[in-house]
Amino acid sequence: MTEQKKDDKGAGGGIAIGRMTGGAVAAGERAQAENRAERAQAENRAERARRDDRAGAGLARVPAETPRDGGIAVGELSGGAVAAGREARAVDSSRDVLAVTPELLEAVTALRGQLPLLVRSEGDGVDAVGDELAGLEAEARRTGRTQRGRLVRLRALLSSGATAVGGLASAAAVAEAAGRLLA
Repeated sequence: MTEQKKDDKGAGGGIAIGRMTGGAVAAGERAQAENRAERAQAENRAERARRDDRAGAGLARVPAETPRDGGIAVGELSGGAVAAGREARAVDSSRDVLAVTPELLEAVTALRGQLPLLVRSEGDGVDAVGDELAGLEAEARRTGRTQRGRLVRLRALLSSGATAVGGLASAAAVAEAAGRLLA
């Protein structure tokens, strides 16, 4: 018992979580928590909200017991990483991936086919768009999915007016289809 008290002295608080669906948690003197999950985002926010409403899911309550000094209390954790302790380290390297629709893949293929027809100039952004399109198409054909970050970058490139590609109808189709997946 004396040894236990000795180990606890100065260890800091623990972690209390109301509801956890994925992620990583660590507590203790040399705590480390790491999450490298690949989370599939098959449904959009509106669909998730409707499902949660039907299920009566609300926010989880923060646990009643307050962690000791230096501790962390979380109501709900859905992915991510949490660490508490003397040498705590939390890393969330997870990636959100989305199922690529046939509509998006068709628009990407059409736009990639039009890129070589553009008159090129330095700084026109065509190479950046081409790289994102190629990566998206390769990933989608291999896995049927793509990273959320790739869609965000691509949509920004096509919608910002900063590239020569933005004026093409096929670019608008890609940006629109990507936007629907991101919603």
